[in-house]
Formats: sequence, structure tokens, C-alpha cells
Amino acid sequence: MRNEMLYEMLRTGSVSGDEIRIQKLVRKWMAGIGDKVISDNTGNLTHIINPEAKFKVQLIGHIDEIGLCITHITDSGMLKVTRAGGIRNSMYLGHKVRIYNEKGIVYGSVLSNSSLLKNNDLQDSDLTIDIGATNKEEALAAVSLGDSVTIDEDYRLLLNDRITARALDDRTGAFIVLEALRRAKELGCKVGVYATTSVGEETTGRGAYWSSSRINPDLSIAVDVTYATDYEGTNPATSGDVRIGGGPVLCNSSLSSRLVNKSLRKIAKDHDINVQTEAFVGRTGTDADTIHQSNLGVTTALVSLPLRYMHSHSEVGSLKDLEDCIELLAHYVCSLDEEASFDPYRDEE
Repeated sequence: MRNEMLYEMLRTGSVSGDEIRIQKLVRKWMAGIGDKVISDNTGNLTHIINPEAKFKVQLIGHIDEIGLCITHITDSGMLKVTRAGGIRNSMYLGHKVRIYNEKGIVYGSVLSNSSLLKNNDLQDSDLTIDIGATNKEEALAAVSLGDSVTIDEDYRLLLNDRITARALDDRTGAFIVLEALRRAKELGCKVGVYATTSVGEETTGRGAYWSSSRINPDLSIAVDVTYATDYEGTNPATSGDVRIGGGPVLCNSSLSSRLVNKSLRKIAKDHDINVQTEAFVGRTGTDADTIHQSNLGVTTALVSLPLRYMHSHSEVGSLKDLEDCIELLAHYVCSLDEEASFDPYRDEE
């Protein structure tokens, strides 16, 4: 597992709608690994092995993150913003931020005062960024409307092979699908594997639709993060007992193929990989929701990395879980051939 690749991805801002910077980084790290690379006008990248193979499996992890977008600059040079994805407004108060534009990175601080701190109904429109400008013209020389904003945080390694970072959701999923592709190639995979780092999942789901429509996969496995329930204040009764360090999480849902999940569990057992299970009756809130209903319908599964403190600036996950996700997916795609069937009625024939 190429940890340095992961760390560089985590250091790079990629707010939903502003993903090309990190996609160029991905292309650099993946140079020479895939047999073919395809891109599209919305920003997706897909690295492919065995592009001539009849059977196509897509592994997809979204590369965008939640953040802010500049909407207005006041006469005094302060910046007003709106949300890009499911941010938690109160977490931004008093924090340093990075503003990304074509010139580079501009740094700022989010205004904080006693009134804002006491506001239990804080809106994104209540957030104000101070970049040190003394007037509107000075601010406009440094930033522009539409520039994206993240918290000024990267990653730190913790005890027990754990990591904390901004945007483990879903930088880890993007990293997993890329590394699973590389590992599958090492293992001699025969089917076509399409590793998509998708854009826009946190806001529109556009990347999943664009990529699936172009690839038209026989199977698509979305790789995302999911809620760990192994710390105070969580409730395992909502969707399952999920622990960081406990291994990849398979989703039992109305859109996940039970046959695929069964095969994934067998692969996990054969390779001594621990797996966990979560349950969602409806939508999963991932790219799997979009892909499942694309084309004429796509057989879909969801594999997730357990995560604490979702959509915060200090999400916590396990590097061991991450590596196990890579191995599970690589060995699974290598077990497939062009005769693979996910027909739930096949035993009746």
C-alpha cells in the first residue's frame, strides 16, 4: 500500500465542484499502472486494466470533499460563503481555512464571537472569513467568487495504526479503488477493471452517473466510508455494530447484490480478512445509489471503510482496515471471469 500517495491526497483540497487539482495528482501517481485512462468533461478519471475484456467491473470512490464556496465579498473585505456538501456549520467557527483558486492558496480565519458560539441554529450564511483584507478591492485581488474553501488541516498518524484527517470521506475510497486496481494487476486479474475516482458525490452525484453511463459496467462496487459505532454517543441499533479496526464493511441494502456480498465474504474468509456488516433499507447516500439506476440498471454493491466523527475536520479511521479493503477488492475482481452471473434466479434454471 502506497501510504505516501494517500498522504499527498489528504494534503490536497478537493471541495465538490473543484476536483481537477487532485485528479491531476492521481494521474501522476497512477502513471504507467493502468492499461488505459479515460476522462470526461465533468472531471472523472477512470484507470483501466484489461480494457479489451468482455466483462467489466467498476470500482468507484469519490474524490470530492465537503467544504465552502465564496459567494460574496463585503465592502470591508470579509468573505461570505455557502456550503458545498453536508458541512457542520458550528465546526468552522474560529478555525483557520484555505481558499483555493488559480493563483494558489490564500489563508484565512473564520470569524468567531460569543453571539455566534451561542447560536444553536447557525447557518452557512452566518459564516464569515477574514483574510486580512482592509477593503473589497484588496480582497478581490486575492480571491474570487466561486473559490472553494476547506479547513486548514491535513492528517496525523495516531496509535494502533490509525489516522485522523480532514476528508477521509472519501479520499480513502478513491485511494482504495486505485490501489485495488494496481494490486489486481499484480495478481494477474483477467476481467476488465475500471477504477473511477468520481467527482461531485457530496453535492450532485454527477460523477457516478457520467462514469457509469460511459463504462456501462456489468458490476459496480462503490467504495465509501461509513459510520463507526464504537464510541460514546453512537447507536449500533441504527444500522449495525461497526468498529474501526474491525475490517471492511459490507452493506446489506435494497440495492446491494446479495450474491456479490456472499462472494465477498467468501473471498474475505479465504484470505483471512475480517469483514463487518451494516444494514440500510433505502438509499445509502453514496455513488452506489446513482449507479444502480443508470444505464439499464447496474448490479451494485457497497464496501465501506469504518470511520469515526464523519463530516468533521478530524475523522478517524484505521490504515489496517484500508489495506484490508484493497486486498478484499483485488482478490474479488481476480476471482471473476466473463461468465460471472448475478442473476438471483439462476439456481432455478
